[in-house]
Amino acid sequence: MPLRDQDSAYMAKALRLAERGTYTTMPNPRVGCVLVVDDKIVGEGWHQVAGEGHAEVNALLDAGEQARGATAYVTLEPCSHTGKTGPCCDALVAAGVVRVVYGTEDPNPEVGGFGLMRMREAGLVVEGPLMEEDCRALNPGFNRRMERGLPFVTVKSAMSLDGRTAMANGESKWITAPHARADVQKLRARSCAIVTGVDTVISDNAAFTVRPDELNIDNAEAAAAKQPLRVVLDSSLRLEKAYELMSAHSPILVVHANGDCSRAESWPEHVELLSLPAADGRIDLVALLKELARRECNEVLVEAGPTLSSSFLRKGLLDELVVYMAPKLMGSDARPLFDLPLQSMAAQLPLFITDVRAVGQDWRITARPDFDG
Repeated sequence: MPLRDQDSAYMAKALRLAERGTYTTMPNPRVGCVLVVDDKIVGEGWHQVAGEGHAEVNALLDAGEQARGATAYVTLEPCSHTGKTGPCCDALVAAGVVRVVYGTEDPNPEVGGFGLMRMREAGLVVEGPLMEEDCRALNPGFNRRMERGLPFVTVKSAMSLDGRTAMANGESKWITAPHARADVQKLRARSCAIVTGVDTVISDNAAFTVRPDELNIDNAEAAAAKQPLRVVLDSSLRLEKAYELMSAHSPILVVHANGDCSRAESWPEHVELLSLPAADGRIDLVALLKELARRECNEVLVEAGPTLSSSFLRKGLLDELVVYMAPKLMGSDARPLFDLPLQSMAAQLPLFITDVRAVGQDWRITARPDFDG
């Protein structure tokens, strides 16, 4: 049966449903599902919270007996394995669904394709991928972790119009206005981990938590309920328990290379200490990202100074750059966005601008590095 224009319309609806789980499904993917009989939607659902019903199960519950004979539109291949919930492909078969249109295959190489195969073997018509680019865009971190064993890394910075992030003495509060700072809360809420450096903790004394009162989304309390893991890179363990970061009772991972661990004996119980290898005198960032992927971190947000941010960029580990630009000038003595002492035009690093929009009185610029450019 060839795909029809209506199929794209129903998949677009499934995509909008999946987006409702943007802040709450980690480490699982965001997935939406629509059930249709005779061009009428009889059930819809999305994966809302990790460990609870998947999108297909929620749509089947919504449809009840009307699911028999339906076409299911699912943004991601229905799962074929048993975790905290049963296989969704089996649930669709048992409910009497006769046709499945999927957006993209499961990127997990160990299970991808098996759900489609099992449904076809059960006699269902299975078609797709449909709107694959849009469906994959729902889950950049989950895809990256499944396919490459690394999380998706976003580096976030705030700068003045002349590209400065702090005064020469380190003062940086506040470059941007409240609307931009509230927008950062959404970046934090969709992230599994926030990575920063000890120098940033010392200079800013920030908690790096998600504040539900600033999220401005429908499910703000649920989004903030599971705080991202806060990761502090502190090679020689200079961190003190007096900082605001330590007082917020959500998990903290302090990563060091050769620090004096006795300092950590007085730290709160929610602080974990991890030793990783050093590379060029600093913590090995590849080893860090592999460890975060092992801990099922899909999306990682880096909120750090120019030195650490530049390290992610230079090593080809930065997937996305989000810069909040304020309409002000901070002068030539202020600190730059990146620590990149480039000496020629040939050494410049090209970027793809993917989005530019106003956020209050500031501007948010989203870009991807062009490492092959």
